[in-house]
Amino acid sequence: MISYPKEKINVLLLENIHKDAYDLFQRDGFNVRLLPQAFSEAELLKEIENVHVLGIRSKTNITAPVLAKAKRLLTIGCFCIGTNQVDLAESESKGIPVFNAPYSNTRSVAELVIAEIVLLARRVPDHIRNTHAGIWNKISKNCFEVRGKTLGIVGYGHIGSQVSVLAEAMGLKVVYYDVQTVLPLGNATPAHSYEELLAISDFVTFHVPETTETTNLYGKKQIDQTKKGAYVINLSRGKVLDLEALAEAIKSGHIAGAGVDVFPEEPESNNDPFLTPMQNLQNVILTPHIGGSTEEAQKNIGSEVASKLLKFVNNGSTSFAVNFPQLELNPIPTGMYRILNVHKNQPGFLKDINAMVSEVGANISSQHLGTSAEIGYLSMVINMTVGDELKEKIERHPGSIKTRILY
Repeated sequence: MISYPKEKINVLLLENIHKDAYDLFQRDGFNVRLLPQAFSEAELLKEIENVHVLGIRSKTNITAPVLAKAKRLLTIGCFCIGTNQVDLAESESKGIPVFNAPYSNTRSVAELVIAEIVLLARRVPDHIRNTHAGIWNKISKNCFEVRGKTLGIVGYGHIGSQVSVLAEAMGLKVVYYDVQTVLPLGNATPAHSYEELLAISDFVTFHVPETTETTNLYGKKQIDQTKKGAYVINLSRGKVLDLEALAEAIKSGHIAGAGVDVFPEEPESNNDPFLTPMQNLQNVILTPHIGGSTEEAQKNIGSEVASKLLKFVNNGSTSFAVNFPQLELNPIPTGMYRILNVHKNQPGFLKDINAMVSEVGANISSQHLGTSAEIGYLSMVINMTVGDELKEKIERHPGSIKTRILY
């Protein structure tokens, strides 16, 4: 028996994913396409039927209709931190693990936050605009050092905690708020509540995922609770801030400045127009979702996600998948092969599979099972000689979702 030829496994990488990812797949013998643009749902529906591995960034949405047509799709890689652009529940139900890169752009985002803190405190956005316009306005009024000021971090995960470390090194006092209990780094202290953090912070920076709970996490009510003259920074998700309310607060002087890198609606490409209520306001930094857009971050993300995808395709490991039972599997022993099965998490399935193995006279070298509330993920290493027969038996089981064979 011969394993499915790698040159027939189609990998589609969209949205200018770093070439390191392309190189990793190509060196391993896969058929890879690397495209600069995001795909619409209509474009995906035309392409997805023959794709085995899909790589995207933040602008390509993987919807239920796309997944319904993705009959050959083995796995999805989000070459970014977030995975909200993928229907994770539907992917899980179809046996498709989703991987991302939660760590690789941490430093890049954290450095930009620190830069914006300093720039806003010194009103540099206004000075840049005036100087370009030929206006010489050398003043010190309402311009401050950041040393001794209080930075409030909403969301103390990988990026928030990295911001904390850098901010302390610059002499800022750091407080943070997180819905989970998180140990502080350095001298950072947890705020008793989100409201307390807003009331005492000179700078507020957000580092939270996009969920129903974080949509409009910072709106008019929270602005009113914010210390007068504070600065607000968001490099997390576009729907976290109510930008219309924030714009009004800046116009009124209640908020002294803002840095916004992510927006509720963003252009599909660099050629499309962009509008936001935050444009043309005093002491506001607007950037086009570039928090993680450094050469180092994109290179690291490309390598990290591609490596996870390759490991899954080549040996079935699902460690670090965001929507799937996690199995870390060893290489397949010589002379053996691995059957991988995704099935509905229902009583009796493993018993039925073991009976099938017994019926064909196979010897199980190793067996691993991981489960979530909805599915089970099974790995069996058995004799090579009975593989196809056993695989077909498993596929006919009414609880089986997807079965794959590795040599």
